[in-house]
Amino acid sequence: RVTREVARPDGSAGPGPRPDFVPARPRRGPEEPALVAQPVPAPPPAMIASHLLAYFFAELSHDQAQRVDKYLYHMRLSDETLQDVSTRFRKEMEKGLSADTNPTASVKMLPTFVRSTPDGTEEGDFLALDIGGTNFRVLRVKVSDNGSKKVEMENQIYAIPEDLMRGSGTQLFDHITECLANFMDQLQIKDQKLPLGFTFSFPCQQTKLDESILVTWTKGFKSSGVEGKDVVSLLRKAIRKRGDFDIDIVAVVNDTVGTMMTCGFDDHNCEVGLIVGTGCNACYMEEMRHIDLVEGDEGRMCINMEWGAFGDDGVLNDIRTQFDRDIDMGSLNPGKQLFEKMISGMYMGELVRLILVKMAKERLLFGGKLTSELLTTGHFETQYVSAIEKEKEGLLTAHEVLKNLGLDPSREDCVATQRICEIVSTRSANLCGAALAAVLRRIKENKGVDRLRSTVGVDGTVYKKHPHFARRLHKVVRRLLPDCDIRFVRSEDGSGKGAAMVTAVAYRLAAQHKARQEILEPLRLSHEQLLEVKERMKQEMERGLAKETHNEAALKMLPTFVCATPDGTEKGDFLALDLGGTNFRVLLVRIRNGMRRSVEMHHKIYAIPLDIMQGTGEELFDHIVHCISDFLEYMGMKGVSLPLGFTFSFPCYQNRLDEGILVTWTKGFKASGCEGEDVVGLLKDAIQRREEFDLDVVAVVNDTVGTMMTCGYEDPYCEVGLIVGTGSNACYMEEMKNVEVVEGDEGRMCINMEWGAFGDNGCLDDFRTEFDVMVDEHSLNPGKQRYEKMISGMYLGEIVRNILICFTKRGLLFRGQISERLKTRGIFETKFLSQIESDCLALLQVRSILQHLGLESTCDDSIIVKEVCAVIARRAAQLCGAGMAAVVDKIRENRGLDFLKITVGVDGTLYKLHPHFSSVMHETVKQLSPKCEVTFLQSEDGSGKGAALITAVACRFREAGQH
Repeated sequence: RVTREVARPDGSAGPGPRPDFVPARPRRGPEEPALVAQPVPAPPPAMIASHLLAYFFAELSHDQAQRVDKYLYHMRLSDETLQDVSTRFRKEMEKGLSADTNPTASVKMLPTFVRSTPDGTEEGDFLALDIGGTNFRVLRVKVSDNGSKKVEMENQIYAIPEDLMRGSGTQLFDHITECLANFMDQLQIKDQKLPLGFTFSFPCQQTKLDESILVTWTKGFKSSGVEGKDVVSLLRKAIRKRGDFDIDIVAVVNDTVGTMMTCGFDDHNCEVGLIVGTGCNACYMEEMRHIDLVEGDEGRMCINMEWGAFGDDGVLNDIRTQFDRDIDMGSLNPGKQLFEKMISGMYMGELVRLILVKMAKERLLFGGKLTSELLTTGHFETQYVSAIEKEKEGLLTAHEVLKNLGLDPSREDCVATQRICEIVSTRSANLCGAALAAVLRRIKENKGVDRLRSTVGVDGTVYKKHPHFARRLHKVVRRLLPDCDIRFVRSEDGSGKGAAMVTAVAYRLAAQHKARQEILEPLRLSHEQLLEVKERMKQEMERGLAKETHNEAALKMLPTFVCATPDGTEKGDFLALDLGGTNFRVLLVRIRNGMRRSVEMHHKIYAIPLDIMQGTGEELFDHIVHCISDFLEYMGMKGVSLPLGFTFSFPCYQNRLDEGILVTWTKGFKASGCEGEDVVGLLKDAIQRREEFDLDVVAVVNDTVGTMMTCGYEDPYCEVGLIVGTGSNACYMEEMKNVEVVEGDEGRMCINMEWGAFGDNGCLDDFRTEFDVMVDEHSLNPGKQRYEKMISGMYLGEIVRNILICFTKRGLLFRGQISERLKTRGIFETKFLSQIESDCLALLQVRSILQHLGLESTCDDSIIVKEVCAVIARRAAQLCGAGMAAVVDKIRENRGLDFLKITVGVDGTLYKLHPHFSSVMHETVKQLSPKCEVTFLQSEDGSGKGAALITAVACRFREAGQH
């Protein structure tokens, strides 16, 4: 052996202790003078001897450990290999989740029907039954949420006699029920019907939370008539047969799920459960959209992975060693649970024993000596591995264990045995970490976050009792997942307390669901209620048309003096002016008829500065004319006099087609000298003041009428216009004889219903909810446009916001925490409703929207928000459909028809952009007006093209000499 040489105090060289044993010289303090070199006294010979001895043993241990490392090279896995194992495991998870590949997948990925983890607000009294071996437990678990989140438990252990384990299923469940009755007697709770969670640790197939079909007995059980049956039904039957108590069996769970749920009560980030004990398994919360075996795409569900079977299809063959193959061959289930056999406590000691035997046979240990004890399967227990790896007494323990196996170990043998234990347990922790990293990486991708913060709940003797296993597992997970912050929490009694927690969560969810449904119930309208809305709309329409009741009617039913829809013969060049907000448009519309029938449009957008919006009427109309002049110049048409249609989207009274008297400004306009005046007259005055060009203003129109006319050009059956956007309104062709406020009985006229005001007289009060009242009271025009406030885009987001606040105040959402932003009126935009209901990625979208609103949401919260959005949008579409059904039925009755075929021209962002609004509305009209065949046609640019088409129709009539 080459020894390390060190300088002696006298300057000569010689063997010395390793630097580890040289005492460090104390550092010089700031005031101390520099030390002058002085002779160092030689250490006493005894000290040198002890240092040499320590050095010798350290070197010896180091060499022996290196020899073992070399021998077990294949069991020492690099991070690169572990990443590869992790990737393979990800693929196996995907196979298990897919309906096509699940039957042949080795990792079964079983749905547990546990859809939510604890949120800390659970409370109540629960029973738990824990059956997984020859003894079983009955527990009473009290969960209280008075700010302290306390869990109190009482339990009793009962034996299952061997004759019952092998007898009939009826006898077994009668015995379990008798023990349950005995426990309830002791606690004097037989008169209460308590909810029960059932931990049944045998292979089962679940189709519901409270149903579990036993696939096969294990652990020495052979009870007849149970395999292939639902164990919950068997337990219920046994309880009914006794008749002296009743319980509500809520959930059947597996101990891994129980572990996750127990930790989840204390740490709300816990979404993975892991057990590393006699066996090994994991579960985690998976997105429903990825679970093919269960219907539905929303929310999450806990998946019991049964990961011990990873590798049963051969994907780990290159990682498995000869020792792993030998363990498998000698097991009760060869070829099964191959991953578990490389990790779990049941096999760890046996792996060490096989390695010791092989090395002894090759004369690398124990001087080649073997004993019958060492050759006996199971004689090297996993608890020895934990004890041998302890820092201080490990080598002494190794010596003792080997002596008990009839060996006479040298110090090198003890060092080698310790190193073998380290390599086997480290590989176990590393493989476990590789699979866990795959699970956490999947959760991170499912959530679409840059950095995952998550918690893993862990149980099992290996994890808890081995001195280094937990630390090694944490380290490997950190190395494989540098972009995740993972916390590990030890579970206490996952199979007992965990079953109660699953039950407590199920009870909380059921109670909260019931409370939410009670709040939402008035917003869900029945067929009868919708028929009633339709009937009242018809009555209000008639009140608005009749001369006697017109003035006090809520629906003003304004005549538009548009007396016909396009017939396809319209032609010519027309100007259109579209004023309805802070921007306005000037358009040139070229209409061609005959074979080359078409509508060609050119337009330019102009801004209206705030000082002009709020200045004088003259300044406003001068600005409009200046913009028209600019447009005509831009189009090279300065000297041409064209007919003009004017879309003026402010409340107006009309007495003629080319006259519109402004009732009141809205949308921030305040120009003086306009209210009560004819806007066509104001425009003509401004054109005359400019003295540059002349225009023939033929028609003042509203955008709803423009929508009907645009669609009427495409479809001759179109006689109704509807807008459902920021606001909502409708118009239709009414018989002149019914329009009592206009003289003449011949023909038809388009009526601008201004239907947003339906209900302003109180006729919808029994349909309005507290949320509608709230939105109305805080609006700019309380008591006005009540129907519009229930159906239009401007208000739906605000209704949703008020419901979310109500839910949160009652602790039914966001764990009762309201963000400041959610308290802000108008913050929940209606476009969010469309985004939230758009597609199956919506839950991620819901989360990002809620985050934008300063809300930390769980997956359950996202589902609730989505449900509220769906209820509000559906009600809006149904109410809109009921109004439309009244309109088309009135047209059918006006014409005395048994059956009417008609088209409705529709525009508006809510109708066009919301994913379900249009289909719900169409379905409602179909149900409420079965004698009408209604087609809905989307309008393109009703306010521009529509105004030009009204002008074109008016010109066609003018040319024909008609009015």
